[in-house]
Amino acid sequence: MDFDLQAFVQVVDRGNFTVAGADLGLTPSAVSKLVSRLEDRLGVTLLQRTTRKIALTTEGETFYLRARDIIASITDAEAEVSQAGQKPRGRLRINCASGFAFHQLARTLPEFRLRYPDVEIELSVTDRVVDLLAENADVGIRSGAISDPSLVTRRISELQRALYASPTYLERRGIPASPKDLEQHDCVIHGLRPPFKWPLIVNGQLGQVELSRPIAVDNAETALRIAQAGGGITRTADMIADEALQQGWLVPVLSDFIVPDPVALSAVYPHGRHRMPKVRAFLDFLVEQYSNVPWKHSKAASATTQSN
Repeated sequence: MDFDLQAFVQVVDRGNFTVAGADLGLTPSAVSKLVSRLEDRLGVTLLQRTTRKIALTTEGETFYLRARDIIASITDAEAEVSQAGQKPRGRLRINCASGFAFHQLARTLPEFRLRYPDVEIELSVTDRVVDLLAENADVGIRSGAISDPSLVTRRISELQRALYASPTYLERRGIPASPKDLEQHDCVIHGLRPPFKWPLIVNGQLGQVELSRPIAVDNAETALRIAQAGGGITRTADMIADEALQQGWLVPVLSDFIVPDPVALSAVYPHGRHRMPKVRAFLDFLVEQYSNVPWKHSKAASATTQSN
């Protein structure tokens, strides 16, 4: 593989020469020389350099997109012919939203490590949808429709969003009997952009209920914790509320008015990345652990225990 080309793409992906050099096992100055040699060869300036940051030139943007695809194709080809039959090993970079990471993946990653001790885990947790190629990630875990054509999708499970509140909050403020009653309640919303609405069944039809007294946060885990502390009613996924339901920290609210709308939970990865043994092993592990939707079973068991 053209090392000048690889150095250039790595610098753009990582944002600076120092981090790119660490990935490549080179000093920042050595990486800079490789990029300069590539520019000399092409006869154009690819990067504008300042003391604080780098930026692609117009020519650099065009070249980067083609160069990234070329390197990805070469990497995929090498993986296909050289890693077939090998044991999973190396660093596995995973990108995941906070809700799934905190409440599901953190429970099962130790089991994955026991099975594949030669795989190092690098887990990035963020509710922001990131560019997996730019972040140099192997696998992302996302909910809902996946529209990025550069990614391959593998469905691993499904989730359902519903309304929950703590028993202490409901004792203090009362239990809402219909969606209209939400006007008199504090609601904890995952999202910062108004208008703040929840989809619910209203008068027998799908409707949008506007919330007049919201607490808006940009993190699913924070919204859950506020609700558990008695801060209001929240709408979240059953996979996130799973433990809180089992422990009695939260209870369902307005269950008869919830819109039955299962949402796909998927693993996504750049084309060809699944040929790497570490990625293939992790994808299979996710399906094994979550395809039977374990949070639904635990919710049913919790309901049976409470009824007894």
